[in-house]
Order: sequence, then C-alpha cells, then structure tokens
Amino acid sequence: MILGLAACVLFLGGTIRRDRNLWGIVALTGLAVAFLALMLVPRPTLDEDALRSAVFNSPIFVDRLAVWIAAIAIAGGLVLVLSSWNEVSDEHAAEYHGCLLVIIAGVGISSAANELVTLFLGLELISIPTYVLLYLTRFQEGTQEAAMKYFLLSIFSSALLLFGFSYLYGVTGTTNIPAILAALGSGNNFGLPVVTQIALVTVVAGLGFRITAVPFHFYAPDVYQGTTNSAAALLAFVPKVAGFAVLLRVLGDVPNPLLKVEIGTELGTQVPNLLWILAAATMTVGNVLALLQDNLRRLLAYSSVAHSGYILIALAAIPALWHRGHAPNQISGGVDAIVFYLIAYGAMTVGAFTMLGYLSRSDRPVEKVDDLAGLGSTHPGLALLLMLFLLSLTGIPVTAGFFGKLFVFLSALSVSDTQTTANQARLFQALAVIGVVNAALGGWYYLRVIATMYFRGALKPLPRVVSWTGLAALIICGAVTIAAPWTLWSPAREILPESTVGEGWGKVREK
Repeated sequence: MILGLAACVLFLGGTIRRDRNLWGIVALTGLAVAFLALMLVPRPTLDEDALRSAVFNSPIFVDRLAVWIAAIAIAGGLVLVLSSWNEVSDEHAAEYHGCLLVIIAGVGISSAANELVTLFLGLELISIPTYVLLYLTRFQEGTQEAAMKYFLLSIFSSALLLFGFSYLYGVTGTTNIPAILAALGSGNNFGLPVVTQIALVTVVAGLGFRITAVPFHFYAPDVYQGTTNSAAALLAFVPKVAGFAVLLRVLGDVPNPLLKVEIGTELGTQVPNLLWILAAATMTVGNVLALLQDNLRRLLAYSSVAHSGYILIALAAIPALWHRGHAPNQISGGVDAIVFYLIAYGAMTVGAFTMLGYLSRSDRPVEKVDDLAGLGSTHPGLALLLMLFLLSLTGIPVTAGFFGKLFVFLSALSVSDTQTTANQARLFQALAVIGVVNAALGGWYYLRVIATMYFRGALKPLPRVVSWTGLAALIICGAVTIAAPWTLWSPAREILPESTVGEGWGKVREK
C-alpha cells in the first residue's frame, strides 16, 4: 500500500514538475518507509482456527518467506533507483520511478499470494509497468524493438500461465493454492491426472519466461542490449525473484502444517525430472552462448540465464527431499539456498550493470569488452569493484556467489538413497557435477573481462566523472557481495522452522 501510494504521488507529480533529483528522493523515501513497515509492523498472533481460516480463505498469507522476498525486492529497488539516477531524464524520471515502485509492489503481492487470481494480479503488476519503463529509458529504434519483444513474449507467457491455472481450477474446483495442493495430494495413491501434469508443465513454462529458463530465454540478449544498463539490471533481477517465489508457492515447496497430505511426496516423482532437465539445459546453454559474446550486456544476459539454471538445481531437489523419512534441515536447505542465491545474485548482477552505467558516457559508451581495456590503471578502485562482482559471478571463494553455488549444489547432493530411489539420487549427483562444470565454464568469460581490464592498455581512456548516487549503489552491492555469506545465511535458514503469524503455527505443527 505504501509503494502504491508513493507511485501515485510520482505519476501525478510528474505532470506538474520535471526534476529527477526530486522524484528520485520521493522514490527512495517510499521504498525506505515500505521497508521499515515490513520490518517493524508486528504480525498478528493467530490461534489454530484463525490460522486455518487465513490459510484456506485469505488471498494473501504473509509468512516468513513472503517477508524475505519482499525485503529482497525493496532493497533491490533502493539500489536500482540509485543506479538509474543519472540515466533517466528529468522529463521521464517521475514515471520511471513510479513504474519501478509498482513493480516492487507486484513482487510483494506475488510472494505472499495465497490463491491463483491474486498471484496473477501480482505478476501483471510486474509485467505491465515494465513495458512502460523500457520505453521511457531511450527513444532509439533498438530500444523500441527490445520493449516490443519483451511485451509480446510476456503476453505469450501470461497466456501459458493462465492456461495452466485454468486446468488446476478445473481439476480441483478452487483457486486457493493450499486447497489445490491438498486436493491433488489426496489422490497420491493413483498418481497425478494427465490434465494436472499438463497444468504443471504450462505453469512452469509460463514462469520460465520470467526466470529466463531455457527455452524461454531467447528474448533476454536482445532486450538487455537494446535498453539501458539500469533497466537491464531490473530485468535481470526483479522478475527472477518473483518467478522463483511463485514457483515455490505453486509447486508446494514451502511446508504447510495444515496440509494433511504432503504434496511433495507425489510431485516428487514427476516435477523433479522436469526441473532437472530445465536446470541442466539452462546452465549449459547460458554459459556456452556467453562464451561467444563480445557485447557486455549480451554477455551478462546469458550469464543471467546460466544463474537461473543454478537456482533451478535447488528447486528441482526440494520435491525429492519431501519424501517421507527426510531430515528437516535438508528440506529447508533447498528453499533457503534459493533465497540466499537470489540475494547474492542480485548484488553481483545489479552491481555489474550499475558499473557499466557508471562508466558510460554519451560520447564514450561502455558496450563491448574492449571498452574496459586499461580500466585497472585508469580507474583502479572501480576496476577492483567490477572484478569483485565478476569473481562472485564466477563463484570464487569468500564471495557471496561462491557460497550461493555451494548451498545449491549441496541441496542436490542431499538427495540420498534413503529418501528416494538410487537412480534419482544418482541423477541429482550428476546434476551437481554438471553445475560444477558449468561454473568452471562460466569462469572463462568472466576472467576474460578481468584480463582485459588489467592486462591491456586503453587506446582512449574512460573519463573520470563522479556520480555519488551511482557510487553509493556500487558500494552497497560490493558490501553485500562480501558480507552476505557471514551475515545472511543464518537468519535465512529460519524461513521454514518458524512462521511470522505467531504461536498458532507452532501449536498446529506440534499436533
């Protein structure tokens, strides 16, 4: 509600005054107030009956996972406002920041959605402002083409998603997600109907567009190359956070003690195979195609595809870990690994795009790898920061990217013979190996950029221009990249053991 109100102020205020500094401050204020409200407003304590009513009747259910996803989105929004401060013109600053706030609000709604209609509303609150935002950044032919590609493919993915939702509603007779999971789980002795399997495939395909999973990734390189660096950072990060949060909800990967049937025990025989294929293909295609790129934004676009594949490893492992006889810490490991990876990925990817925007000027754009030649000698501090982001994307130890990959791979290795069949356990071990090989493959093109910065001289050195907002965004991303493994992993593991709704949840779990 706070973000929506701030967005309305920006949209209306933009018709009166054109001032990017003023509207940037308004956007930052709205995000800061929303973050404080998220952190400080106490959650109600519910008894068992009230909790059951909230779970099975409310369109919004705020648990700890929803709070974490909303916090990640708001924090990312703060950095994106800072990074786009000087890229957006005074004429369009209010509309740009207003669209950004609506997008962040859509992520919050999507992560807490408890039924399909609300979930789709949240996703459209992300998609529709994105179309406008892409058009506001530039008025070049390439930018308009990129926005049109994103628009058409987004509409196609929404159609797939609605198709799957309609089948789920037809099979179960409800749009409430916990009720759908309970209805599907009640027939686990007979397996999922073919209609339900089709629904799951189309839902995953519709959300695959937002997380840039293969084969729904092909729009990303063209769109990232055609838009600004700050808009590319938004596309690389925000839809991915929402997409994985929704996948966790719809696939029933967040344990709910009110469900008498563990839906994961049924989906665990079918969904992991689909996600296994998506993870392996997404990692491999993203990294192989990134090796062929010379344009930095296209390179980071394929890098974004590859990182979606890494996160899909943990998503694929969660249903397999749901089998009876599991260890609780192994279940939470999959969800927590996804949340931590999203934090690490956001810091290093948004930081990399922000650096490209910080270094670029209208007369000296930074678009190709060769444009960074000599950066280590002309801008040693900035080169060090960019190297940090690239090393984290590679997965070098001590960085957040290393721990993110480690937790994801350990989620796959946690699928042991005692929890599922030996063949499936070996499949997940092979998936972890494929992930490690892909991480090494990805290191080649990241290290190529670092080598260009430090071992080649610049024919035309980049100018020295200071942007305090851009510098602040870079410092924040760098700090998170270094500090996240030591400050965020422990609290992230509390996503599942305890709910923010109070004592009622604990009583139900004990029963």
